[in-house]
Amino acid sequence: MHTHDISDWGHSHDFATADQADAERRTRWVVGLTLAAMCVELVAGRITGSMALLADGWHMGSHAAALGIAAYAYAFARQRGADRRFTFGTGKVSSLAGYTSALLLAAGALWMLFESLSRLVDPVEIRYEEAMIVAVFGLAVNLLSAWLLGHSGHEHHHHGHDHSHEHEHDRHQAYDDHAHDHHRGLADIQDHNLKAAYLHVIADALTSVLALVALALGMLYGWAFMDPLMGIVGAALVGRWAWGLARESAQVLLDAGDNGAIEQEIRRRIEADADNQIADLHVWRIAPAGRACILSLVTHYPRPVDHYRGLLSGMTGLLHITVEVNQCRQPACGAGLTSGPRIP
Repeated sequence: MHTHDISDWGHSHDFATADQADAERRTRWVVGLTLAAMCVELVAGRITGSMALLADGWHMGSHAAALGIAAYAYAFARQRGADRRFTFGTGKVSSLAGYTSALLLAAGALWMLFESLSRLVDPVEIRYEEAMIVAVFGLAVNLLSAWLLGHSGHEHHHHGHDHSHEHEHDRHQAYDDHAHDHHRGLADIQDHNLKAAYLHVIADALTSVLALVALALGMLYGWAFMDPLMGIVGAALVGRWAWGLARESAQVLLDAGDNGAIEQEIRRRIEADADNQIADLHVWRIAPAGRACILSLVTHYPRPVDHYRGLLSGMTGLLHITVEVNQCRQPACGAGLTSGPRIP
């Protein structure tokens, strides 16, 4: 006969996945690639005396710093995944890094807008050949970086732990269940850290494309105004991306988000069984791979913990579930209660 000690009922809140480990490796590669490109442009700019190359080299440096935030966030979350000070693990570090990167993207968009407006008012001489070389080189680096970040692996692993606790208190009989499930669909993953890194390289790639278009039109038709005009267009697009990323990541940080459909499905599954009525329900994202759920229900006929866990089985993305069942001893405990077979 197996005996249990308290450690058998404990559980980990480290919800890291193989996808995040893969994203961390790829982000590090992109940081290294960006730093190498920065060094190439700075050295080439110094040798040739090209201000365009020097300016873009330092721009690459700021780009590497922003991507470094993403790499550091992955390392922080991985190294402190088992730290008990973080109640539900370090899954939200991804959203915190994403929000920080959104602010950096917004600052970059404002700088692009200011610089473009300044050049519309006070045009500067453009050295088209050098500028196009820089734009082509930057575009190549950013496309490779975007491929590295967007071509992440889709490995999965499964880890589960169930814990139940039963107690009597007053007129209520409560059951607590903690279930962890790392098997989830890819559509439910919201890695704001990876999205932020990807948007950084896409924003730079967009800037390079717009610059090439503006430079080509300037060389062919003498339309020097196209360079600052494309800068304004780029600033507007990057600003829109920054706003969207900041809004999404802030919702996770504030325990809000897109939980409506999941909450409806939880209610449907629980309340379709016997005379169960949900009294309190909280669902919020705690990691890129999924959410936590605290569920309190009332019923005349409480059943074992495994029964209620089974009602929610198959729902992807629920990493941490706590269920409290309160036995109602009154004739009616709420609207819609119906009689059912009494469970001994």
